[in-house]
Amino acid sequence: MIPVEIPVGEGPAFHGIINLFSKKCHLYKKGTKAGEYEEADVPPEYQARFERYSKELIERIAETDDTLLERYLGGEEIGRDEAIAAMKAGMAKGELFPLFCGAAELTYGMRALLTKMVELLPAPHERPPVEAQKWGSAERVTLRAEDAGPFVAQVFKTISEPHVGDVTFFRVYSGTVKNGQDVYNAPREAVEKLNHLCVTQGKERFEIAELRAGDVGAVAKLRDTHTNDTLSTREHAIVLPKIPFPEPVITEAIDVKQRGEEEKLSNGLHKLHEEDPTFQHEYSGELGQTLIRGLGERHLEIIVGRLARKFGVHALIGRPKIAYRETFRARAEGQGKHKKQTGGRGQYGDCWIRIAPLPRGSGFQFMDEIVGGVIPRQYVPAVERGIQEAAARGPVAGYPVVDFKVEVYDGSYHDVDSNEMSFKMAGILAFRNVSPNCKPVLLEPILELEVWTPDEYQGAVMGDLSSRRGQILGTEPGGRQVKIKALVPEAELDRYATTLHSITHGRGTYRSKFHVYQEVPPDAAQKVAEVRKKELEEAKAS
Repeated sequence: MIPVEIPVGEGPAFHGIINLFSKKCHLYKKGTKAGEYEEADVPPEYQARFERYSKELIERIAETDDTLLERYLGGEEIGRDEAIAAMKAGMAKGELFPLFCGAAELTYGMRALLTKMVELLPAPHERPPVEAQKWGSAERVTLRAEDAGPFVAQVFKTISEPHVGDVTFFRVYSGTVKNGQDVYNAPREAVEKLNHLCVTQGKERFEIAELRAGDVGAVAKLRDTHTNDTLSTREHAIVLPKIPFPEPVITEAIDVKQRGEEEKLSNGLHKLHEEDPTFQHEYSGELGQTLIRGLGERHLEIIVGRLARKFGVHALIGRPKIAYRETFRARAEGQGKHKKQTGGRGQYGDCWIRIAPLPRGSGFQFMDEIVGGVIPRQYVPAVERGIQEAAARGPVAGYPVVDFKVEVYDGSYHDVDSNEMSFKMAGILAFRNVSPNCKPVLLEPILELEVWTPDEYQGAVMGDLSSRRGQILGTEPGGRQVKIKALVPEAELDRYATTLHSITHGRGTYRSKFHVYQEVPPDAAQKVAEVRKKELEEAKAS
């Protein structure tokens, strides 16, 4: 990354830029709506800074071209046109990334940015061919930005507008398409009619007769086409590789402020995901919460704001619950007996069970050790169902119990009063009676983190992870950054993206995945149990 402009003034005092290519200073007119400026020489107080960055720019550009480098080392001056051409070539190879400055709301620097985008970014016909695939076969197809090629376009964005519906934006990679033409979405086996084909300029859309290779167009009311879909023709059904979108890094719970708006919330979240694939949402039946995921706190704040403006849904975001589990560390056995006598036919079920722990990840195992018919075979599955139902709320904090084995080995029945429901209740009672004696413990999800940070912030990042009960697994150098691998409890990672952003001044990133369930330390387990007890009491009261 290399600066091509220097700001004049900082923060609220920012009022101009120095262009390193033209070697001129643009001083913007206060209150301008179109970025008008006065051109002037570089101010004396910026001369030293200008010379330093100009030298660095030319050196970096010359390094990408052997001929230019030889001339530069020989003392020759590199002209503006040559420098821009070399910068463009370096950008196309992914070796140079220009850094601009500006203030969009004031329009300062926006003209220069747009001009340089035209000068430096490659035109469609200058880009390398795109590899695609024929639908229904493994045959590869090379697409060039040529009007004479087969029509192929990719949807890169969908927005929802009131009174219009979904508006689909797509880029034409090959061929041409006319207003009103039928196109084919091969993976969805859908024919779409491109009525009112448009191009956009800001908020305005203008209907046009035809789009050519390299153009970006928009069309409304496509029925079965969504972001990342490929449009082609039946005769040449082609699919482009999907655009890789970044994975979400933050999860929050969302709920409506007013009861009765849950359906509007669900519809709004679905529409916003269509518009922004980096935003995801789901309802967790286990947690009883709707979860939203995004690229940061600000991203989710914007989502909530758009829910209110576009869909009239006022929502609150909060901390998501943690999917804790429980398990056992010891063996125990005992009885569960359900006996109920009313005026008519009674209920009777009696079973004896042993509970034993299993290795992590083994799940639930049930063993029928009944001999002599003390419990009829048809009632044994009912005992198992009762145990599984009771295990959904463990003895520590009411979380599901995992990784344990149950043996039913004895019991009794009544010829008249015994039935499946009675033995299911006996199974429930047996689990409730025996499980507290099996040294139950609370388990929490542990995530495997990979954190990328500049070297100078490595110590601070590792210290923060350790303070979150994290276990550092190691570090690996990776270019200008260091990768830190660690295991951290999910409960300690609330809003971690924001903390990492603060520690590394916006230069750190991370990703996480589930690793294992691990026993919670006793002091933390007690706090979790207290909070869970309060939650269950509130749920019961409501």
